Amino acid sequence: MHKTFIFLLLGLFSVGFTLHASGAWLTDFEAAKAKAAAEQKPLLLDFSGSDWCGWCIRLDDEVFSQSSFKEFAASELVLVKLDFPRDKAQSDEVKAQNRALAGKYGVRGFPTILILSAEGEKIEQTGYRPGGAEAYVQHLRGILESAE
Repeated sequence: MHKTFIFLLLGLFSVGFTLHASGAWLTDFEAAKAKAAAEQKPLLLDFSGSDWCGWCIRLDDEVFSQSSFKEFAASELVLVKLDFPRDKAQSDEVKAQNRALAGKYGVRGFPTILILSAEGEKIEQTGYRPGGAEAYVQHLRGILESAE
């Protein structure tokens, strides 16, 4: 009983740490799909090279870190960060998951942004777009509206 309680606490701590460390972005695709299904929301997958890809860094700075995007995403999307860093440590499981998903969805460059249904079906693919967070939110709204 005591061991079960400790494992439960450790599990909750690690989930909380992952969420805190990455904001609203999840890194576990299956957990994100379950959340999307439970909340009836589409997924936004960000295939990124967060520590080396200039366009990825711009997208994070100009869009994903802005409050207008965060507010929109919190109510409309489940966010998934699928990172391919050069200098940041990742577990072998995360690396394998990210490679498999990049292969499954035909990702050929970074950043690649995919909008998926809660079931994991591809709705649309996009990437970096100039204009800032508000313009990007409008772009995403258009994608979501056309998918309905």
